[in-house]
Amino acid sequence: MVILPLLAIGAIGGLFSGLFGIGGGIIMVPLMMAWARFDQRRASATSLFAIIPPAIVSASLYGSRGQIDILAAAIIAAGAIVGTPLGALLLRRISLVWLKWLFIAGLVAAALRLALVVPDRDGTLEYGVATVLGLIALGLIMGIMAGLLGIGGGIVAVPVLVALFGVGDLIAKGTSLLAMIPGALAGTIPNLRAGLVRWQDALPMGIAAALLSLVGVWLAFVIPPAVSGWLFAGLLVVVIVQMALRPAKPRD
Repeated sequence: MVILPLLAIGAIGGLFSGLFGIGGGIIMVPLMMAWARFDQRRASATSLFAIIPPAIVSASLYGSRGQIDILAAAIIAAGAIVGTPLGALLLRRISLVWLKWLFIAGLVAAALRLALVVPDRDGTLEYGVATVLGLIALGLIMGIMAGLLGIGGGIVAVPVLVALFGVGDLIAKGTSLLAMIPGALAGTIPNLRAGLVRWQDALPMGIAAALLSLVGVWLAFVIPPAVSGWLFAGLLVVVIVQMALRPAKPRD
C-alpha cells in the first residue's frame, strides 16, 4: 500500500477532528474507499483505530485550556457503550430506511440551529436530573447510530450539546473528543483480533491525524463562534448529502 494517500487521509481526518471535535470517520472512511481502494468494512475498522491518537491529543489540548466537562464526557461515554450493542441488535431487526431519514432530519435541524444561532462560547452545563438523563440519552443515541449507520461521535454530540444543552462550542468539542475515546478503544480491540486492521495502514494515518489535530485545535480557538457554527453546519450538509446518497443497508 502506498503510504502517501494514507498520510493525506490521516492529515485531513485529524484536522477535522481537532477543529470540529468529531471522530473523523465520516471523512476518513469515504476517502479510504476512494483513494486507497479499501472496502467499507476495512475502511471503517482502520478509521476507528486511526482516530484514537488525534482524539487523545485534541482532548488533552482542549482540557489543558479548561474546555472539557469531564463528568459530561463520562456520562455520554457510558450511554454510548450501552447504545452500541443495542444499535447492532436493531440493525438486524428494524428497517433502516426510515431510521436513516429520521437521522438526516435531525442533522438538518442541527445544521439550521448552528447556522442561525451564534453559540455562547462561555456556555456551561447546569446539572440536574434532566441534564443527566439527557446526556445518557445522547450517549445512547451516539451508540445506536454507530451500530446502525456506522457514524456517531462528535457529528452527533457537538451540535446536540450546543443546540440543546447550551454548551459553548469549545467545551462541546473537547467533551465530545474525550467521550468518544472509550468507545473507539472498545471497538478497535475486536477489530484487531478479527484481522480487520493492518498496523502498516493504521499507524501512518494515526500519526498524521495526531499531528494535524494540533492545527485543528489551534484553529478552533482562533475562529470566532459564529464562523465555527457556519463551518460545522457546512460539514453537516456534506454528511447529510453523503448519507442521502448512501444505501440504507450497508454493503459487505
